[in-house]
Amino acid sequence: MQYMALIYGDEEVWASSSEEDAAAAYEQYRAFGREAEAAGVLAGGNELALTRNATTVRVRDDETLVTDGPYAEVKEALGGFYLLECASLDEALGWAARIPGAEHGAVEVRPVFVDPGEAQP
Repeated sequence: MQYMALIYGDEEVWASSSEEDAAAAYEQYRAFGREAEAAGVLAGGNELALTRNATTVRVRDDETLVTDGPYAEVKEALGGFYLLECASLDEALGWAARIPGAEHGAVEVRPVFVDPGEAQP
């Protein structure tokens, strides 16, 4: 089963990090990616640009509304994600606890929805 691990953190802390601290953090993420890939649980993932680069789209009464910025102002913003292929939620939670962002922010784990009416590969 696939689980999405959504990584939330304080963007201001990240933006104010020194080059050395940022490089060390990126290395921690690369190490996690190598480990998860070697274990066969990494199905994908990526870092997201800062929320100041976001654009939000809403459709109301057949009118498309586009605004600059994130959907909501939050202290901990979605900064990236991993798509994990795990046998159980417990396994996915174990991997999520290894994601570096869990040490200073939060990692939300959600099963990927599977439509019971669609054929599965």
